[in-house]
Amino acid sequence: MSREPDRPASAVSSVDQLESMWHGQMVYWHAGFALGWLACLVLVVFGGQPQSGRTPSLLALLVLALAYLAIGSRSLADYRLAHGIAYHVVAWSALTTLLWFDSGKAWVFFFILFPQLWAMLPVRVATAWTIAFGVVLVVFGLARDVDTSPASVMMSAALTVGLSLGMGLFVNKMVDEAQQRALVIDELHAAQKELAAAERDRGVLEERQRLSREIHDTLAQGYTSVLALARAADAALARGDDRTAHDRLALIESVAAENLGEARMIVAELTPGHLQSRSLVEALRRLVDTVGGPASERGLRVGFDAEGKSVALGGATEVVLLRTAQEALANVRRHSGATAAQVTLSFADPRKVALSVADNGAGFDPAAAPRGFGLDGLHARVSELGGIVRIDSAPGRGAVVTVEVPR
Repeated sequence: MSREPDRPASAVSSVDQLESMWHGQMVYWHAGFALGWLACLVLVVFGGQPQSGRTPSLLALLVLALAYLAIGSRSLADYRLAHGIAYHVVAWSALTTLLWFDSGKAWVFFFILFPQLWAMLPVRVATAWTIAFGVVLVVFGLARDVDTSPASVMMSAALTVGLSLGMGLFVNKMVDEAQQRALVIDELHAAQKELAAAERDRGVLEERQRLSREIHDTLAQGYTSVLALARAADAALARGDDRTAHDRLALIESVAAENLGEARMIVAELTPGHLQSRSLVEALRRLVDTVGGPASERGLRVGFDAEGKSVALGGATEVVLLRTAQEALANVRRHSGATAAQVTLSFADPRKVALSVADNGAGFDPAAAPRGFGLDGLHARVSELGGIVRIDSAPGRGAVVTVEVPR
């Protein structure tokens, strides 16, 4: 954790969590320094060191404590290179003093300063610093321990430097991988949010286009017919043809009733509002009441039946099933000439849910059905969920549209 990683502009919760974890470890770094410092102090005071060496060693320990309190603790938290270098210049100078006056006790601070070196400074700087201190250890060992062979001194220094380099590089590699993993997770979350927003926008656009087509194909054409019939009735009245005018007015009433039914259907399909605060079964029952209840203008009666125990299927699946029922009933009203239809929702199979819409209308050939029937869109929506669509129909014997989707 020697530097703060670059962050994307969006929210970076994973990186923030990693940073929070690191700052939460500060208490252990402070406790480790305090314990090491106290252990070294006890060794200096009670280790039988001559007074001539004890005073400089105590001063070095005091400098170490002040440097950590003033600079070192801040450098661990803020990763500022200037703070880290300033602290380590002072700290390693104090440690060098301890090594000179009492090399037998200064080793305690190796376990403190080497980890701090890798935690506060970039890898290259920490590596160079470690190697440089290894040279200092060799020089001090050859100068002070005249009874120790040069090979032993250099082996001891190499072992110290090697262990520090190995552990430091290994830990830094793990930290870098954790930082990169956190960044990747945050970028994935950001991409998921952008994709979800794009999908919502696409859904809104598709819904607007669908409504535009519905209004053009139904309401607009109906109002055009009403306008033409009204003009014809007015012309008939002008020439005194009351019978023709009466017929035109009857047609106007019929077309207006059909348009009213279409308007109610479109309002029912505007959004999946049927699903808000209610189950799929309740939403389908309300849809059936809207399309084929007692107020139906075309004399179409629609029944509804739910088989098995109702379970929640998730928003996407329920919306697709509701849209399927809406599309199928719209086709029944507009194209089949049926007088009755039946909507059935089955939860009997534990692996899937089935929705069927059957009517007693004129029927059609599914292979030759025009695109206006909405079959392409129905297949596309259901296939996205891994489901299937079956259409059983023939001219003169009604139609059954069945959709099966996994739970």
